[in-house]
Amino acid sequence: MAPPTLDFYFDFSSPYGYLAAVQIGELAARHGRRVAWKPFLLGAVYKKIGGQPLVAQPLKGDYSVRDMQRSARELQVPLHFPPGFPFASVAACRAVYWRQAGDPTAAGDLVLAFYHRAFGEGGDISSAEGVLEVAERLGIERGELEAALQDASVKEKTRQEVEAALDRGVFGSPFIFADDEPFWGADRLPVLDRWLSRGGW
Repeated sequence: MAPPTLDFYFDFSSPYGYLAAVQIGELAARHGRRVAWKPFLLGAVYKKIGGQPLVAQPLKGDYSVRDMQRSARELQVPLHFPPGFPFASVAACRAVYWRQAGDPTAAGDLVLAFYHRAFGEGGDISSAEGVLEVAERLGIERGELEAALQDASVKEKTRQEVEAALDRGVFGSPFIFADDEPFWGADRLPVLDRWLSRGGW
């Protein structure tokens, strides 16, 4: 019987998603769960309910950048904002959903590699070329993934997953479900940890 999941929704252009992603695997394992990686597009949220990226908002933007940097120092992980940040992440999303179709448990390495390229190194994953370069480092066959990024079924799967996230009430990154209990934000991970330890409250 497969272990229960933590459904981890995130946008690759989200620094808070990155900071949560580097922690969620250990947290899930501690509670006998596995991570279900569910990339989505915050742009779809903004289109549905309005809004703009956090770093672009007056006052909030400057604070959020400071907080992201402070949080990264606390976790002792590198944080570098890539050129063009915030960036389009649809190619990376498609790559993950294609990877999951072949092996649902294999996507985590790709997610973390994309996040490391984007915010650990400040590199490009907005373009197909950037995505292919990262995937090649993991031994993924370039031609297969290059074709998958343009495959109609992969595009449709990505669209369906983004719609499913919105239907589930996801509005930010990261957004985590423990069964049907939602937790929004990297700063909710300690609360999620306690929730799982106590069996809720």
